Amino acid sequence: MSNLSDLKPGTWNVDASHSEVGFTARHLMVSKVRGQFKDFAAVVNVTQPFEKSTVEATVQLASVDTNGADRDTHLKSADFFDVDNNPAMIFKSTKVTNHSLEGDLTIKGITKPVIFDLDFGGISADPWGGTRAGFEATTEINRKDFDLTWNVAIEGGGVLVGEKVKIALDVQLVQA
Repeated sequence: MSNLSDLKPGTWNVDASHSEVGFTARHLMVSKVRGQFKDFAAVVNVTQPFEKSTVEATVQLASVDTNGADRDTHLKSADFFDVDNNPAMIFKSTKVTNHSLEGDLTIKGITKPVIFDLDFGGISADPWGGTRAGFEATTEINRKDFDLTWNVAIEGGGVLVGEKVKIALDVQLVQA
C-alpha cells in the first residue's frame, strides 16, 4: 500500500467532479443534517521532503447544499456564513504527514487551527495518461469558534443546532 509521501513532487489539483466537501451537524439534538459545498478548489504542492508539502483550499460558502432550499438560504445569511461579506472558507496547511493534515481554517474572517485525520486511498494512472491520488480527511470543529452562533432553545432543553460540526472530505487529486 502506498503512502501520501509516495506522491511525486509537483503540483496536484483537486478534481472537483470526483471530490466532495461535506459536513454534518446535529439538529434538534436527536438527528443529523448533512450538507456539502458544490464549489471548491484546492492545490497540493508536493515537495521533498514530503513534510514540507503544502495544501491550500478555498470553498465558496454560497454553494452550500443541505437538500433544503430554506435552510440553505438561512445558512448563507448573516445568521451563519454571511456570504455577502465572507464569501469563502479558506484552509492553509501548516504540517502534512501520512496520517494527518494540520492547518489554519478561516471562516467569517476568523482563523483557527484544525487537524484533519487522513486516510490515503492510493495512487493510480488514469486512462488519459495522467496520475491521480485519492484520500479522505475528517475533522470536527466547534462552529461557535468561527462566530457561527445563531441558535434557538427548544422546549424540554437543548437547542435547534448543535455546536459541533464534522467536516468530511473525499478528494481525488490530479497531477498537473
